[in-house]
This record gives sequence, structure tokens and C-alpha cells, in this order.
Amino acid sequence: MAQPDIDPNAHFNDPLSVSAYADKTRRLVPGWSDLQKMVALLVAERAPANANVLVVGAGGGVELKVFAQMHAQWRFVGVDPAKSMLELAEAELGPLIARAELHHGYVDTAPEGPFDAATCLLTMHFIAIDERGRTLKEIRRRLKPGAPFVMAHMSFPQAPAERALWLSRYVAFAVASGVDPESARNAASAIGSKLPLLGPDEEEAMLAEAGFTGAQLFYAGLAFRGWVAYA
Repeated sequence: MAQPDIDPNAHFNDPLSVSAYADKTRRLVPGWSDLQKMVALLVAERAPANANVLVVGAGGGVELKVFAQMHAQWRFVGVDPAKSMLELAEAELGPLIARAELHHGYVDTAPEGPFDAATCLLTMHFIAIDERGRTLKEIRRRLKPGAPFVMAHMSFPQAPAERALWLSRYVAFAVASGVDPESARNAASAIGSKLPLLGPDEEEAMLAEAGFTGAQLFYAGLAFRGWVAYA
């Protein structure tokens, strides 16, 4: 699951939105393609060659495909609450689907593992703060000791003036990438008023509270941030 639309359940079950998913995400997230490559590299630092990787928010299948192409022996368990997005993931993977097991639901739906690594890209910014903490703990519980966890999503300073500045930068990037200016401004307004966003310091504190250690910021793309941490 990916781009920050406000009602993910409605959006990711809308056929037009699902079909436009990959293209829209590239227009909204700076360095989206390279971000996926970086995530795979960070996982590979500690995961074995035949790693079993948990992918939370796997709908669409974009990162699954990149990971599978970069690491021929990795296998995947993906979870996502949007059935239509899981269907898109299956289509995106093609023959690579033989190395993936997809589950309709949230992290609780995933097998207990233990997994060699986990990722969660462009998903956490949809999840309510209390539920986000529980989600991180459930991911941590399914990982082997020392296993890497990589997440990336919207996160920027939340003081009012800074918040407005970062949202304006989100709009500027979207418009520069070909998004209609009015649509970009409306999206930013809705994001600012409805999404449960956290600042980078709060994100790192939440990782620590969930039991992860050694959190490091590895990606910053305007309004988006990414961290690697360890179980």
C-alpha cells in the first residue's frame, strides 16, 4: 500500500485508483525506484541469501518485484488489507509469485515466522498512532533476533510552521512531476488535517518502544523519511 490518500480502504479498492497506483506513487514519492533498491540492500546486509522476508503493506507488488529480482533466493510473505491491491501484486509479480505468499489482512494475519527481515513502505502514515505502536510490536515479535526492519513513509517536523512548509514541498514535488496543481494542493490539505503523522524523533522513539534497536535514518525525500532498525 502506498501513496498518502486519506481513505485508504476506499481508495485502494477503487479500480481506477488501483490501475494508476504505480505511476501515481512515482510522481509523489521522491526517488521511489531507488528507495526500493536501498531497502533491498539494507535487508541484504544482515539477512541470509535464502531469506524469508515479511512485507507489510504488500499491495501493488512493486517492492516485492524489485526484491525478488535483486535476490533470487529470497521468499516473501506479504500482507495488505486491500484485496484489489493484492490482486494487482499478483499480476505485477507474474511468475515470481511462486516465491510469495500473499495474505489479505493486517500484520496479525501474517504467520508467526520467525522471519529473517521485514519491510513496511508507504503504509505507516495511514495507521492511527496507538495502532501503529501495536503494529510495530507485532512486526518485531515475528522477527529473528537481530533481523533488519526497514520502513519508509511520510514523516516531517510537526510544529505548525514547519508542517506547513513540508506540505508545501510535497505539493511542489507533485506538481513538478506532472500532478495537477489543484489536486496536489487538495491532497496536501487533507493529509495535513487527517493523517496521523509523526515527526522523525517520534518515529525513532516508537521504534525503540516496540523493541527495535540501532535505528538509523537512511532516506529523506522531502516529506518522506525511511529508517532501518533491528529486532
